[in-house]
Amino acid sequence: MSFPQQSQPSQTIAEKDEERRRLRRLQMMVGMVRAVLSQEPGLTIENAAELISDCRHAALAMFPGKELAFDLIYKPRLERAVKERYRLASTVRESF
Repeated sequence: MSFPQQSQPSQTIAEKDEERRRLRRLQMMVGMVRAVLSQEPGLTIENAAELISDCRHAALAMFPGKELAFDLIYKPRLERAVKERYRLASTVRESF
């Protein structure tokens, strides 16, 4: 009995560890950005949008080609923090 060859080589332990580190770094970064969005007293809506954009660019530098994943997982969390802080209507979401 033989197993079919995988089309992609499996990751080494070092590659898996590096990916876990990058993912943890991304989670911490998103958490810090969310804290700033929620707590910074002088933060304007424009600055908040810029923070979200900068966070997205940093995330894509760590995980190239994962725009959809960021937009589905992290961006809504950050936008929700802005909406809660500024009590924005849900139609404003598209501006971020």
